[in-house]
Amino acid sequence: MRCVIARFPFDLIKSEVEQSMSGVTPEPVTGLAVTVGRHVYPVMQVGEVITRQNRRDFTVGEMRRALTQLGFTCHEARPVAQGWDARADEDALGW
Repeated sequence: MRCVIARFPFDLIKSEVEQSMSGVTPEPVTGLAVTVGRHVYPVMQVGEVITRQNRRDFTVGEMRRALTQLGFTCHEARPVAQGWDARADEDALGW
């Protein structure tokens, strides 16, 4: 499928995107995420790998549109579990 990302045309195929992302370690997701195979990647990381461009050259919206058209599932990142904060318990103990 022909997609325009950062004013450059790309002919992308879902299987080629999956192959490009195999062996790539997912970065921690903070914004929009995409599920490729069994892994969840940040949309910008996938964009950087498949276009070989700097992440500043394209937008999340461009990548979301392209990946959705290819048949991938884009979704918001899951909230990160809050760690235990010792300072929050100080008042409970009366210190």
